[in-house]
Amino acid sequence: MKHYDPAYGYEIGHIVKRGLEQMYGNLDEDHDVMYYLTVYNEPIHQPAEPENLDVDGLLKGIYKLKDSELTSGPKTQLLASGVAVPWALEAQKLLAEDWGVSADVWSVTSWNELRREGLAAEEETLLNPDKPARVPYVTQKLAGAEGPIVATSDYMSAMPDQIRQFLPNDFATLGADGFGFADTRPGARRFFHIDAQSMVVRALQLLAKDGKVPADAAAKAFAKYDLNNVNAIQATHTDD
Repeated sequence: MKHYDPAYGYEIGHIVKRGLEQMYGNLDEDHDVMYYLTVYNEPIHQPAEPENLDVDGLLKGIYKLKDSELTSGPKTQLLASGVAVPWALEAQKLLAEDWGVSADVWSVTSWNELRREGLAAEEETLLNPDKPARVPYVTQKLAGAEGPIVATSDYMSAMPDQIRQFLPNDFATLGADGFGFADTRPGARRFFHIDAQSMVVRALQLLAKDGKVPADAAAKAFAKYDLNNVNAIQATHTDD
């Protein structure tokens, strides 16, 4: 079973094409596989497919969606999947405009595939101690990516936490842990602290830990965005 959590239509197109090829095509592969895609009924802006899209990364589980427009300042990395990707893009903008932080955004199409490949790399290394260690794919992709990582999903936080062991950066996960809260979509995501503003505060906490931003930056952001108030986010969002 291959599980994907795509954000955009062009991602779905590449995943479905690959799935059909692998399950029913003439590829020299084992056809004993199923594809499971999570899709959402939430209306979001659907961008055109980027030029020079990293299709290989998309299919393997991660690709860089957008570099920060800032050329200086503290660095952080925002990883998100599915419906959380637009929140990461909003967080990227807030970090730059409000806090002078440069954040790159990565679309994680499959946390599961990244973990599966990472574990396979570790097993290969274990069984071949006389050979150079195989580097997990996600480790290679984020090699040289500066700053702490904030990984966010509309699933529980255990989903993005699957890849923690493969990355040397400081790593924090945000997810919808728990149940029983009914509200608008923005209100629920504020309640579970997986929205853009929560990503900003978490990134600032990690940066402050390394002395990259003032120690009180996260507290100021928490107050600025009224992070414990589920109604504070409603003024800037509509629930379609």
